[in-house]
Amino acid sequence: MKLRLSFLLIITVVSTSLLCAPVAAPFPEGSNREARQLSFQQLSDSALHNNIAIRQARYKKEASKEQRKEAFTNFFPSISATGMTFRANREMAKMDIDPSEFISPDLGATLAQTLPMEALAALNTPMSMLMMKEGSLAGVTALQPLFAGGQILYGNKLARIGEGVSDLQMKLTENDVVAQVEQYYWQLVSMREKARTLDAVDTMLTQIGRDVEVAVNAGVVLRNDLLQVQLRQNEIQSQRLKLTNGQMLVKMLLAQFCGLKQEWELEATASASSFTDLVGLTPLSDCNSTALSSLPEYQLLEKNVEASKLQRKMEVAKNLPSVAVGAGYNYHNLLENDRHFGMVFATVSVPISDWWGGSHAIRRKKLAEQEAKELLEDNAEKLKIRMQKAWNDMVEAQSQIALADRGLEQAAENLRVHSDTYKAGTTSMSNLLEAQLFYQQACDKKTDACIALQNARTAYRHATGQ
Repeated sequence: MKLRLSFLLIITVVSTSLLCAPVAAPFPEGSNREARQLSFQQLSDSALHNNIAIRQARYKKEASKEQRKEAFTNFFPSISATGMTFRANREMAKMDIDPSEFISPDLGATLAQTLPMEALAALNTPMSMLMMKEGSLAGVTALQPLFAGGQILYGNKLARIGEGVSDLQMKLTENDVVAQVEQYYWQLVSMREKARTLDAVDTMLTQIGRDVEVAVNAGVVLRNDLLQVQLRQNEIQSQRLKLTNGQMLVKMLLAQFCGLKQEWELEATASASSFTDLVGLTPLSDCNSTALSSLPEYQLLEKNVEASKLQRKMEVAKNLPSVAVGAGYNYHNLLENDRHFGMVFATVSVPISDWWGGSHAIRRKKLAEQEAKELLEDNAEKLKIRMQKAWNDMVEAQSQIALADRGLEQAAENLRVHSDTYKAGTTSMSNLLEAQLFYQQACDKKTDACIALQNARTAYRHATGQ
């Protein structure tokens, strides 16, 4: 009677311990710091703030913003200043002057009456003027483009598209980071649930061992039954060690991923069986028409089409005339005296030979634009297929939970039957331990099914942009 009551107590302990048994926190040995209790939301917020991929995406976003501002400056005049000073080994300019060539006969007769003979002789002698052996030049010029074929306008539009692309890439990175955090999170929850199962199984085996030891001492059963129980307990301890090490490794990965600098533990409310229905998720048939346009992946493809159109227009603009006006102020002392002067000017540049290669470049850009359009259509279909697959996987995962529940009930009943038959002496200890193993596996399958549904929900939200 005592043995029968003990086995009935074991079944009760198994059914309650699987949901209630605590698990020791998998912290490294020798740690005496108090661990923080973190929820999934807190882990996600930490990852979105500290993860290296997020920081790199943020840098690229800031860089694209600066590039857009840089492109806007092309609308304003470009101002430049130049200066130069030089000294040569000889004068760079030489001028020969014969004064007699500029004196008419009448003027010569007049000068002969008024000038001394030495001055008249000098007027008939050729002279040389040497200039620009040394000097300085300086100037400031402002050039305002009036028309550049649209290159400045299209360049600014391309820069704005680049900024939008970086925003979408930032959003994609955030989605990927949150999805990875959720995967790590539910992996830890799964391990904790399996650790609870091991606790319940260990409690059951401990009770069985005590009862079998009493029976062995009384000569009711063979000692071999006790050895089988002890071997099974050793196997449970081995599984617990592997599970504890796995928990520690995943926690280290998640801590590195989220930028955590101190020990932490999941909040006690987290459970693999939490939120295992589809409440709050829009069926694919209702959101398929709107989900596609909200996906960052689809929006990136649209940006690619826009950019390819602008690049084609930019290529055309490179082969159009450009007009600019400017003003400047200059100084030089090349002629042995200081000269200051200002000026205004206009320039017109017409590329002529550039059209020989430019026509081919324009056709190349047209082909790239067509390629971007077809890529958008093809990937849109692939994104729809991904959404459908994510929905199917989620529905299938929920069906697996129902099968796991049924298997768990059957395993529990099988364990109860083998417990009763063992107490009646009509089955062996190996059969009882096998039934107990099946029960443990059924519990783990239920946990795996719940985690699979959580991961399927994450994949569905990611696929539909929710």
